[in-house]
Amino acid sequence: MISSVEYSRIVSDLMDELPQEFFRELSGGVIVSEAAPIPDYARGDDLFTMGQYQYSAGIRQIVMYRGSFDRVYPYADAAEAKKLLRGILRHEFRHHLEYLGGVHNSSSLEAQDEREKQAYLARCENNTSGSGR
Repeated sequence: MISSVEYSRIVSDLMDELPQEFFRELSGGVIVSEAAPIPDYARGDDLFTMGQYQYSAGIRQIVMYRGSFDRVYPYADAAEAKKLLRGILRHEFRHHLEYLGGVHNSSSLEAQDEREKQAYLARCENNTSGSGR
């Protein structure tokens, strides 16, 4: 497991890889949280929010959840963590850029995330219906 300091350093290094334009209107920046939030639609403790693009009260920010990362990837070393966090951070930046660009169609990341949510819920339903519950 990487330390909190190492996690934050990796996130910072990954932000340095991105063009400055990506940060336009990201007024709350990128923050690291020690939380391990479970989505409200989760059917157990099998699903954690790894990162989140938030827009509230005129503030746009990206939150990277170290607590979730530690729960899902407890054995990741720094090199593996960097690969995984790069994907998470870029996913959240894509949400930001699509929001700024007004992209809200079936090919958007928002729509893709919704399809993945529905697939997860369908798998959960199939697992419970087959168990006699």
